[in-house]
Amino acid sequence: MNKFLLIILFLFSISDVYGQRTIKEILTDKVRPFEKDTIIEIHDFLNNKTHVPLSIIKGKYDGPVFTMVAGVHGFEYPPIVAIQKLMTEINTDTLMGTLIIIPVANVGSFYSRTPFINPLDKTNLNNAFPGKSDGTVTQKIAHFMTKQIIPLTDVFLDIHGGDASEDLLPFICYYNNKKHPEKTRMARLLSEKSGFEYVVSYPYTLKDHAPAKYAFKQACQDGKIALSIESGKLGNVQEIEINLIKNAVYNMLSQLRMYTHINQKIGGNIQQLNRQAYIDADAKGIFYSDFKAGDKVEKGAIVGYITDEFGKIISSFNAPVSGVILYKIGTPPVNVDDTIMCISYFDN
Repeated sequence: MNKFLLIILFLFSISDVYGQRTIKEILTDKVRPFEKDTIIEIHDFLNNKTHVPLSIIKGKYDGPVFTMVAGVHGFEYPPIVAIQKLMTEINTDTLMGTLIIIPVANVGSFYSRTPFINPLDKTNLNNAFPGKSDGTVTQKIAHFMTKQIIPLTDVFLDIHGGDASEDLLPFICYYNNKKHPEKTRMARLLSEKSGFEYVVSYPYTLKDHAPAKYAFKQACQDGKIALSIESGKLGNVQEIEINLIKNAVYNMLSQLRMYTHINQKIGGNIQQLNRQAYIDADAKGIFYSDFKAGDKVEKGAIVGYITDEFGKIISSFNAPVSGVILYKIGTPPVNVDDTIMCISYFDN
């Protein structure tokens, strides 16, 4: 190993340990209220450099640790903007407990306007958990969150939206993890109290030592109360989606007796969905569909088709189940194996 590589690894180890010590000290010291913003520097063996912005907000009173993460996919803007607004609105004098906030987990993706992946190492952060201590920068971000954030957390909220190509129905979701029934019960309760109309549960079949891949699935695997919000679509900033996220956070904090916000809105009827059917592209081409996210479809209905560059239909797709479209490809280009639509439904 050459001297230059040793220097890079040493720099990462310094910032890694410093970040861990700072987080633990802030969470355990007696100073309240308290706010701290810090930058966790990340370096890898390829000489890639990035960082993770981290904010810790300690309320005036002791209470749970609630973690919020946005920007795992940097093209998903409503979650990032919503977190920014929440950070300026929270009053520490009336907050009970502690907020750990990562406003943009994937700054490489965010600043380069790159959907899904970090352009530095061509890796999807939401497919990288639990990460690697000696991996590329994205794998190290996942490792940092897995080892230094999730273990300190009581409630872990991963906030997403439709990426540059995704038309998406706003919803909140959790895993039905029967290995931790009490944590799953709380995740469901917080979801139902969030104010989102659509509450989606996913089956949990992950083995104990299998890679979780997704951020909030990692937290679920580690026995935390874990949830995810999906709000926003097609790489745009929509004020209504931002407000849905903010309102959900305030409602969950209120349910946990951590915080009460004067303008929060309680949701109406809840639509429970617990099964998902996915349609994947079997051809490369141009995708067409008359449906949009939120539409209800009947089993067997034609929900879209793919043409070649000359406009000739080369493949068409029928709904495999009856249900509501959670999300779909909202832009024309598709490649083989792209998920072009997810239809969700409730199965008793």
